[in-house]
Amino acid sequence: MKGKIARTMSSPIVTFPILILAFASGAARPQQPAAPAPYPNMAPLEQYLMPDRSAEIALARSAAPRAISDDAEVMVLTRQGYETAAKGTNGFLCIVERGWTAPEDDPNFWNPKLRGPICFNAAAVRSYLPHTFMKTQLILAGKSKAEMFRAIESALDKKELPSPERDAMCYMLSKQQYLDDKAGHWHPHVMFFVPLAAAAAWGANLDGSPVMAADAPQDRMSIFMIPVPRWSDGTLDESPMN
Repeated sequence: MKGKIARTMSSPIVTFPILILAFASGAARPQQPAAPAPYPNMAPLEQYLMPDRSAEIALARSAAPRAISDDAEVMVLTRQGYETAAKGTNGFLCIVERGWTAPEDDPNFWNPKLRGPICFNAAAVRSYLPHTFMKTQLILAGKSKAEMFRAIESALDKKELPSPERDAMCYMLSKQQYLDDKAGHWHPHVMFFVPLAAAAAWGANLDGSPVMAADAPQDRMSIFMIPVPRWSDGTLDESPMN
């Protein structure tokens, strides 16, 4: 993603899925020679799948406090895409996102180790999650990154994919999340999805502000992220905010 984030802490460039979830090297730092891409191509599909279905369900539920995730629907990734593994009753839905929800130029796009547990509220289930599902189906069908993003653009143009609804948000509070090789599980945080918007409207990306923002132009959304002090199990996040 090309949106910039003011570095009041070591922060991820928020993106789809995951979350999510390409970590910035510091936009204000001098440009360094580009290193070879660590994951230039898709790995064998088996490396992205979790063979233990119950483990993926537990990991997905760890994205939010039990008061939310215990009653949430859970979906797991299979060779055919995401499928329901547990029914829910509260409107929330938890999954584990993979690296292909990142921007096209993100070095971790094909990183098979990425696991982004994320739990969406009902508004995000309706208006954000279809993006993740479509990307996943295209990747599993053997499409390249470029082909995937062209298909997403076309679907947005035709209004086959929705814009984010008001109140669309998610939890990413899992201590077991793995967001890239450098940052690991980073920090617990919540995210809000809105149509493309100015960071200033939220007071985001300013010194001392707890709110970070980035645009996801390929998905025509802005994402606002707020780190929180505790993981979903209630323990404090003791890693330094630097």
